[in-house]
Amino acid sequence: MEYKIAEHIAAMKPSAIREIFKVLVDPEVIALSAGAPDPSSYPEEEMAKLSAEIFAEDADTAFKYGMTEGYQPLRDLTKKRMQEKYSTGTDADDLIITTGGQQTISLLTQTMINKGDTIVCEGPSFIGALNAFRSFGANLKSVPMDEEGMRIDELEKVLASSENVKFIYVIPTFQNPTGRTMSLERRRQLLELAKKYDVLILEDNPYFELRYEGEPVPTIKSMDTEGRVVYAGSYSKVMSPGMRIGYCIANPKIINRMVVCKQVSDVHTNQFFQMVVARYLQTYDIDKHIEEECKLNKIKRDAMLKACETYFDKRVTFTHPEGGLFIWCELPEGCDSLELCRRITEKKVACVPGSAFSVDEDAVSNGFRMNFSMPTLEQIDIACSRIGEAIREFLD
Repeated sequence: MEYKIAEHIAAMKPSAIREIFKVLVDPEVIALSAGAPDPSSYPEEEMAKLSAEIFAEDADTAFKYGMTEGYQPLRDLTKKRMQEKYSTGTDADDLIITTGGQQTISLLTQTMINKGDTIVCEGPSFIGALNAFRSFGANLKSVPMDEEGMRIDELEKVLASSENVKFIYVIPTFQNPTGRTMSLERRRQLLELAKKYDVLILEDNPYFELRYEGEPVPTIKSMDTEGRVVYAGSYSKVMSPGMRIGYCIANPKIINRMVVCKQVSDVHTNQFFQMVVARYLQTYDIDKHIEEECKLNKIKRDAMLKACETYFDKRVTFTHPEGGLFIWCELPEGCDSLELCRRITEKKVACVPGSAFSVDEDAVSNGFRMNFSMPTLEQIDIACSRIGEAIREFLD
């Protein structure tokens, strides 16, 4: 029979990242395409101990349905930690546990967006968010970035010329895919523009605790006095991505509507893993764990930066992120990184072309993203050597 797929879904293209992942079944391929922490950083022994305790002491709670808003101890612990350590969220805000940070993006979009409404994004931006926006029929507008993040002058032009802008989506700290961090002044200017044009800000901040150098920058949410910022956080990058435990901090009026959307989506986030995370926060020092993860990631970041300096053509530029998981590279203007990434794949290395992160899916991008947290130090050196070879062949 002929299947009549919804127009806004039929028009969507498969994620370029997921397509690249198809080559990863080959064990010889070195993957620089992921966005996850080093598996050796997972607190496996602690989780095993806590899991055994839960099964022995509170299996009934773990196996039953839970509240859509989330496991109450985890909600309380997360809200307390974000307020006390990062001044993020107030007593006037509410918090919901989500199935990964990705679900916060989807739930807010489902809550706020009518087909044809506008969402303003950084250019480039996270492919998972862009596809979530597209799936609800949003009109996407892109704002270019520089070393301090989203350009405020260009943002105001977009806000002034666009209709029905519902929110601005930003990843202000160690941005995906560029690794850049928005300066404090830019964050203040962004919040002021959001007030001026009466729009929300969706602050997606999954990497902010993975800082290897430099001074921390306050969250945009910490400067929010009007309930204008919706904050998307996650335990995926500091504990384990497979648990799918995220959270959203926002005004209760927004959280209440997101809860309704979540009820018809997955009812509630995995109850058992919520309990594991809650017990971890109660039993162990998560800050110490993150500190150890950062030490590991810094060694790998430095190794990749050194390999880029060693192997890449001098016409290629790349970011020096102070944290996070990614390095963003750019070929000379006019070059198509999609073709380069195909050639890199032929050399048994996988990275992600910049077009995957573009609002315009047909646009040519000269950038590509590399992840340094997943490969070993040896793999980083080998992969960058092969990429350098592919770049020379491509440019010459």
